[in-house]
Amino acid sequence: MARSHPIDIHVGQRLRQRRMLLGMNQTALGRAVGMTFQQVQKYENGSNRVSASRLFEFAHVLDLPVTHFFEGLGAEAATSGKRKVGRPKSTKHADEEGALLTKRETLQLVRAYYMIKDANKRKRLSDLVVALAGK
Repeated sequence: MARSHPIDIHVGQRLRQRRMLLGMNQTALGRAVGMTFQQVQKYENGSNRVSASRLFEFAHVLDLPVTHFFEGLGAEAATSGKRKVGRPKSTKHADEEGALLTKRETLQLVRAYYMIKDANKRKRLSDLVVALAGK
């Protein structure tokens, strides 16, 4: 069985991240674009490559530009015409960061943060979290 291309994995992670940030499940996203949740699941884990037309539909449903799915790709991955075996080492940090951004806990925290209407309170909360993290 062939391994997934790093770009397909990245696009899938970005798709999952946005879907979860909106509080949407795979079934709802699938219905919105006329597919099953299993198909969405395969796109999200990178085992199926997303076509340009399907990516356009996802972008429309998730209310973001198509370019969102490619943000954070390393230049070598984006410009490489060759298929690499496994994941390039240069994307390891991006993969770890992507995994953090798709955790349910992270997304719940982000959603709750933006539910705070007062910008000053949000800023104070952000400062507190940074201080607690020791940064």
